[in-house]
Amino acid sequence: MHLLSVENLTKSYGDKTLFENVTFGVGDGDKIGIIGVNGTGKSTLLKVIAGREPADSGAVTAGSSVRISMLDQDPSFQLGETALEHVLAAAGGNADAEELWDLETEAKTALSKLGIQDYGVVTDTLSGGQRKRVAMAAALLRPSDVLILDEPTNHIDNDSVAWLEGYLRKRRGALIMITHDRYFLDRVSNRILELDRGRAYFYEANYSRFLELKLEREEREAASEAKRQNLLRNELAWIRRGAQARSTKQKARIDRFEALKDQAPKNVTGKLDVSVASSRLGKKILELESVTKRFGDRTLIRDLSYVAVPEDRVGIVGPNGSGKSTLLKLIAGTLQPDEGSVELGPTVRLGWFTQEHREMDESQRVIEFIREGAEQVRTADGSLLSAGQMLERFLFPPETQWTQISRLSGGEKRRLQLLKVLMDAPNVLLLDEPTNDLDISTLTVLEDYLDSFPGVVFTVSHDRYFLDRTCERIFSFEGEGQIVQHTGNYTEYREFKERQENGAIGTSGTASETAKKSGGTAAGSSGATSGEGRERQLRMSYKDQKDFEQIDGWIAEAEEQLARVASDMEAASSDSARLQELMSRQAELETKLETLLDRWTELNELAEKIAAQKKS
Repeated sequence: MHLLSVENLTKSYGDKTLFENVTFGVGDGDKIGIIGVNGTGKSTLLKVIAGREPADSGAVTAGSSVRISMLDQDPSFQLGETALEHVLAAAGGNADAEELWDLETEAKTALSKLGIQDYGVVTDTLSGGQRKRVAMAAALLRPSDVLILDEPTNHIDNDSVAWLEGYLRKRRGALIMITHDRYFLDRVSNRILELDRGRAYFYEANYSRFLELKLEREEREAASEAKRQNLLRNELAWIRRGAQARSTKQKARIDRFEALKDQAPKNVTGKLDVSVASSRLGKKILELESVTKRFGDRTLIRDLSYVAVPEDRVGIVGPNGSGKSTLLKLIAGTLQPDEGSVELGPTVRLGWFTQEHREMDESQRVIEFIREGAEQVRTADGSLLSAGQMLERFLFPPETQWTQISRLSGGEKRRLQLLKVLMDAPNVLLLDEPTNDLDISTLTVLEDYLDSFPGVVFTVSHDRYFLDRTCERIFSFEGEGQIVQHTGNYTEYREFKERQENGAIGTSGTASETAKKSGGTAAGSSGATSGEGRERQLRMSYKDQKDFEQIDGWIAEAEEQLARVASDMEAASSDSARLQELMSRQAELETKLETLLDRWTELNELAEKIAAQKKS
């Protein structure tokens, strides 16, 4: 069912055109992810669609009964209102007693899943992040046909992000959202709207498929531009050869030359470059020895020990308020431990990318803020660049460099803050929620920079993709000050925790530590011994034998079905209903194939053990 039409929307700020002639429709079941470089007008587009801000031209048309709801970035609350009262008022507080009971249950569930456990807390006393989580719960429960969310994963922890992902996938109606979380975008969205150089590009796809389609589009545009440039060179050579007889030239040929010049792409997007040098790092970097930190009667960190080595990549996860940022402050020296010690090596040069913009004087101009750090900076290849040149590499063109910081978008401020941190050539980076407000393009370049960064990186983040992409060790805050250390990225850590919760492995220590204590793999072994220590005779059951004979064929069949679905998805790229159906089928087949592969591994390992037992 068609819910909403956006027709030829155009919006400018001063001399800058954010977007022009944006046209698309929104149907029931559409889950649209909006992406683009910071400052391209993503949040402004949402506000225009929601009726919070006027467009310069164009129109947004919705059916008379269509309800549009938007989560505000700066939500307002009634004085003295509790968290539960705020959510119930949004959800329909005038309902009858039976409905109100159901709504209250839903409201409490949403609040607790988003990290608000005290339903009666007065919203006036909450932090900015907590208020946004209350507002998120209210937005989710408010009856609406089109829900608009701007960076919904900011200010919530990893478990809350996973819950929100599942909730939005099941939610009826339409969804339009801006998010930098690529796993979230991939699993929730079925359409992508990309804002690029003032134009809107639409893709009937989730994020993974969007990347493929975008690459194809850019290759077509590059081929078209190469052809235009070649024609332009030929026309230019023709004009120059006949310069002395210009008046006799064919007018059509000259008009063609002018037309080719006018076809040049407008405002070609630059490429963000983070090729900033880092300082030399000595042998001693960071040593945490039995560190404990308390606030009042609450212990946030208990008996933490760790010795950093070059190229360490540590991801720090845990519920909001558990002490993750506190750990960074202890490392940075802005807080002191109650017990134990934190020692930095003599060559350590800290770079701290914080969540807030509080250290930025927003009355300053962009270039003044950067020049406070340095007039010049040395890049990774050894060359020197001026502050202005570095700003250009960070997608701040000369005309923007003299803009007051207060006029930048939230994402542009974050990108500016990141440049300031990196220009100081740190060799130990503390990243506190680095993905908040940064666009996907900037995050991708930052991830590439961290690949070759020779120093140590500690990252507090709820962004599962960023943690998987950049971290090789996880510090997990797991209650009462306990920090569990796990070797591996975030997905591997979550898989380990699931096995632990299911009883497949022990409940203490890391995966590697559990394996070491048990003398085997962390997941245990299918082989067993009798109570008297004699080796049990292994054999396949009847079902095992039948599965072993047929499993290769089952796997091949599942792979063929997946290939057919992928082909059908490509053919149905313009049919959102059919595409959604095929995406569901694809997910089912991928789950089936994964199960079959696990079974194949299990059966082959058993067969190998039986063969070895027979030989001995």
